[in-house]
Amino acid sequence: MENLKTRLRDDMKTHLKAGNKVALTTVRNLIGEINTREKGGKTPIELDDAAVIALLQKEAARRRETAQTYTDAGAADRAAAESAEAEIIEAYLPSPLDAAAVQGIIDSAVASLKADGVELSMRSMGAVMKLVSAEVAGRFDGKSVSDMVRASLA
Repeated sequence: MENLKTRLRDDMKTHLKAGNKVALTTVRNLIGEINTREKGGKTPIELDDAAVIALLQKEAARRRETAQTYTDAGAADRAAAESAEAEIIEAYLPSPLDAAAVQGIIDSAVASLKADGVELSMRSMGAVMKLVSAEVAGRFDGKSVSDMVRASLA
């Protein structure tokens, strides 16, 4: 399975050849942001797919907020451009989960811990969250997941 950074680089070449300027610029900006994060600190790091997904979510949200600001200011053409970039970015994000799927993941995590002999209480919320977060990462709201886990343990 290819990782997300490789997919972005391959898509950048595809957009360049196809002459799709909006997608090309958007993907180039994303790659630049990833490179900045990797090389910007005291020591270079390698972002994994989870970190890249988190970065893409922030970039898409930022573009949506900017589009809303432009819409409120009456600049519909700029708002449309920002929305188009957000849609391009969101195409790289994993498909979101619904509440029923997340509850199923929580139930299986709780059952797994019970099978391991762990007595579940509110103190074991961290252990459940660790298992659930690994599967849900970036596909469902973290606060909602936390509330659902708390309700399952209560």
